[in-house]
Amino acid sequence: MHAFRAALFFCTFSLPLDAAVDLVLRNGLVYDGTGREPVQANVSIHQGRIVAVDQNPVRGRQILDATGLVVVPGFIDVHTHAENIIYHPKAENFLRMGVTTLVLGNCGSSKLDIGEFFGRMNQIGFSPNISSLIGHGTVRNQVMGKSFRRPPTARELEEMQLYITKGMNDGALGMSTGLIYLPGTFAKTDELVDLSRTVSEHGGIYVSHMRSEGTNIFKAVDEVCRIGREAKLPVHISHLKLAGRPMWGRHHALLARLDAARKEGLRLTHDQYAYTASSTSLKQLLPDDLLAGGVAAYAERIRDRERYAKTAAWMKSRLKARQREDYSYAVIAWHKKDPRYNGLSVVQAAQLRYGAATLDHQIALIMEVELNGGASAVFHGMSEEDARAFLKHPKTMFASDSSVRAFNQGVPHPRGYGNAARFLGHYVREHEQLPLTEGIRKLTDLPARTFQLHGRGRLQAGFAGDVVVFDPTMVKDNATFKKPHAYATGFRWVIVNGVVVVENDRHNGAGPGQIIRRAQ
Repeated sequence: MHAFRAALFFCTFSLPLDAAVDLVLRNGLVYDGTGREPVQANVSIHQGRIVAVDQNPVRGRQILDATGLVVVPGFIDVHTHAENIIYHPKAENFLRMGVTTLVLGNCGSSKLDIGEFFGRMNQIGFSPNISSLIGHGTVRNQVMGKSFRRPPTARELEEMQLYITKGMNDGALGMSTGLIYLPGTFAKTDELVDLSRTVSEHGGIYVSHMRSEGTNIFKAVDEVCRIGREAKLPVHISHLKLAGRPMWGRHHALLARLDAARKEGLRLTHDQYAYTASSTSLKQLLPDDLLAGGVAAYAERIRDRERYAKTAAWMKSRLKARQREDYSYAVIAWHKKDPRYNGLSVVQAAQLRYGAATLDHQIALIMEVELNGGASAVFHGMSEEDARAFLKHPKTMFASDSSVRAFNQGVPHPRGYGNAARFLGHYVREHEQLPLTEGIRKLTDLPARTFQLHGRGRLQAGFAGDVVVFDPTMVKDNATFKKPHAYATGFRWVIVNGVVVVENDRHNGAGPGQIIRRAQ
């Protein structure tokens, strides 16, 4: 503790003795984000940056008394789908659980023109900081259009590299892939290595929703590791999990494989959300070949009786392999065509639609929903034992995998409102899976260092004034799978770039967020 205290005293800026800084957080228990033990100290912020973390009295134009509370760096969510922040710039669901920085562009999907998007956001103004990856799927779709069931030609690969180069030059942190989604599912490893070499030339990271999170996960991990080795860049696995009952309990083998890759010199990290249910499109229950080519091609295929029967047989076989009898584990979150389905399992929706819920009716419902615009869904398919093993690993950080939530719209996964709070309240406080020092590190310094968000993730002089003040005995996620639209509580203040945005669990409407570009 004494070494940390000395470091705190050392990290101060010179200010005139009679000067008043913009904001002082007094008498809080300060966790700097690095995993060191906390100390009682004052945090002084001026012109958006931390100027001192020490026990010296400092005059402030605004003084907040943090006695009895913990003071930590703003949380960094490295896996979001928050491109819709352009319509919801307050990003209230994130700020009210302590998240001050969002990484967009995950799972292979991003804005194609990162620079143009950043420019528009700066014109609008927004509450949290935002950064982005460049999405491989977005680039591939732009270059190859509907013809993506093949490798790119040499010319197409070069064009894809040009898009990625532009994205990196515009400040993207790296490239993401979504290898269970179209068009990424048809990309071969060699293509990903070639594009990752372009990312590597610009000092970026490769971030992947892998090809499998179930029975083929070890092959998927091998592919991620090969890309990192051959392209010579750090790699990051999105929402680490073991999906499906046949894989439950194999966390020892999976973590051993990841640790072995690190011992061989690979820079490898992963993130996780604090729930045992995932969320993605309902169409992930359908085979990729059925969906390729767009809605018209899909509609034509399912009208073919032989193709329909073949697809239904494939779906039944897949269920059996996953030791399931039906689709009761899949809950529809948002279907625009018929909102009555929202919040119902596929079994319940089939009963509502057809008056019967046999497996054939469930399959028909899934196909019909996709024909009518598709739906997002929540899938209950993970083991709590595995989840706890992953969260304890020192290279795991926490990320919501959420968009900006529109309050009371649909029945989405609760992680969008509660992920960070659930991690701190449920796993750290109630179940003591980690000490608070380590929990804070996983939400702050670890993601900042991994994604090269320089000047973020620590309470240290010279760093950005992104700060969260909360009561560790009270912080709580209130969103549930049945009632997901509930903000987290227990957060006294959330501060972005030196400006208070959340006060006593209420967003005040401030918009001090900044664009964070990859350091060049």
